[in-house]
Amino acid sequence: MRNHQKGFSLIELLIVVAIILIIASIAIPNLLRAKIAANEASAVGSLRTLNTSAIMYSTTYGTGFPGSLSSMGGTTGTATSTSAQLIDSVLAHGTKSGYTFVYTAAAADSAGSIDSYTITATPISAGTTGQRMFFTDQSGVIRANSTGSGASANSTPIG
Repeated sequence: MRNHQKGFSLIELLIVVAIILIIASIAIPNLLRAKIAANEASAVGSLRTLNTSAIMYSTTYGTGFPGSLSSMGGTTGTATSTSAQLIDSVLAHGTKSGYTFVYTAAAADSAGSIDSYTITATPISAGTTGQRMFFTDQSGVIRANSTGSGASANSTPIG
């Protein structure tokens, strides 16, 4: 009579586990790089949305650019200059897809009009949620910096 073994031996299981670990060690870094690239693309898209929304706000209300991100947001009722409903509530709160957005309006002139603004986008966790920092202003040019010193009007424009 032959003794038939059912199942897998310990060696066979260890080989399968080793193969899975090798595949995971190759796949996980690529997955993290893909997530960072997606977050950076989302940040650039959000900056484009904010530039467009600031221009729409300026032409709609005739008071120059908005004073804050929240004034471009809002979701209920009639759109007003303090709740323009131009951007979604997530972006209006300043954090989206691993990035923090800081909108800074210039001081209003004597007529109460805001003539310029800057927006920076910084990764919440550099190296994990994003690598590059971004900057834009009323010119609409989006600039990037990957050195960690922060993006500014002197940073390299992106294409």
